[in-house]
Amino acid sequence: MKIYLVGGYVRDQLLGLKTKDRDWLVVGATADELLKQGYRQVGKDFPVFLHPETNEEYALARTERKTSAGYSGFSFHAEPNVTLEEDLARRDLTINAIAQADNGDLIDPYNGQADIKAKILRHVSSAFIEDPVRILRIARFAARFADLGFVIADETLQLMQKMVSSGEVNALVPERVWQETVRALSEKTPARYFEVLRECGALEKLFPEIDRLWGVPQPEKHHPEIDTGIHTMMVLTQAAKLSNDTKVRFAALVHDLGKGTTPKEQWPKHIEHESRGVPLVEALCDRYRIPNDYRELGVIVAKYHLHYHRAAELRADTFLKTLESLDAFRRPERFELFLLACEADSRGRTGYEKAHFEQPDIFRDMFSAASEVNAKELVTQGLKGRAIKEEITKRRIQKIKTRQNS
Repeated sequence: MKIYLVGGYVRDQLLGLKTKDRDWLVVGATADELLKQGYRQVGKDFPVFLHPETNEEYALARTERKTSAGYSGFSFHAEPNVTLEEDLARRDLTINAIAQADNGDLIDPYNGQADIKAKILRHVSSAFIEDPVRILRIARFAARFADLGFVIADETLQLMQKMVSSGEVNALVPERVWQETVRALSEKTPARYFEVLRECGALEKLFPEIDRLWGVPQPEKHHPEIDTGIHTMMVLTQAAKLSNDTKVRFAALVHDLGKGTTPKEQWPKHIEHESRGVPLVEALCDRYRIPNDYRELGVIVAKYHLHYHRAAELRADTFLKTLESLDAFRRPERFELFLLACEADSRGRTGYEKAHFEQPDIFRDMFSAASEVNAKELVTQGLKGRAIKEEITKRRIQKIKTRQNS
């Protein structure tokens, strides 16, 4: 029995990146042998075990054979006669197909080190096309390593395009699409994920409401970049700079979906695109079973981001209605996430990336003023039920007016 470090840990060490999780590969052993040594089996589809002391994952070397469409249509062969090279051959990218022996020697049968040096994301073998999840994974790795200058090999992108045209991508299940997407949103350059999906044709299949934004013009006065798809990627990029919260980044991604449904005769204007975007965000969240906290923030950013941009022009009563619609008084933390996503929208335009915007301060100032109204005081004055609500509204509007005029 021989044990090797494999995958991301080895790759990241070669890239000089810090990494915590270590994956181990066991060659020349059986499941029974590991169980006798105290390992606990956790894998259902193929033998994966937890070390009795470290709880790190150890997988038996295996080969795969395609049996049906989709990412789950595989049979696995995990026996002591499976070699290290055979196991590495089933991996997606050459940079992920490097193993390290216990003496530190690297086993690199598919030239992963050379591709790391050349900064190329390249598939290991033609078996790459058998698993549609790899389209998402390659896009995610492109997002992770874009800042290091990594690019996708032409032949790998061609295989991804072939997988899309053959319909293999249609076999992806909603949970896996969202799992890879939310991980991509956490990467350094999340916009690259969606750009790669668009380059291989998968964006149109998986996220048509995002894909259709490209080619839709906006008024050049407010959007020097003009194209809505380009603007959306710029907004996502700014959101990644402003916040590590993937909910903020998701909201930035979907904030302008309504512009994709604007009739061409109305271009470059997009009247009521905010309200038209809401059902698109909701449908997207339904399709991929996206958690409610992402859905809720995505909806309010889509619906109210123009209120944010017009903060200096809003009347006091409209400002209060907006704060109430955002549920800011009960959910101030989400209110802050809303402001971040909207600020990303402001900055996600050519020439505005480092500009100063007054809207966040205005919104926080008006929220602070309205929050000064104390409901308990009204109760002690004898007000009840509806009268309390009406008086709170009246006083909050007055507080906002006073703050606006100060």
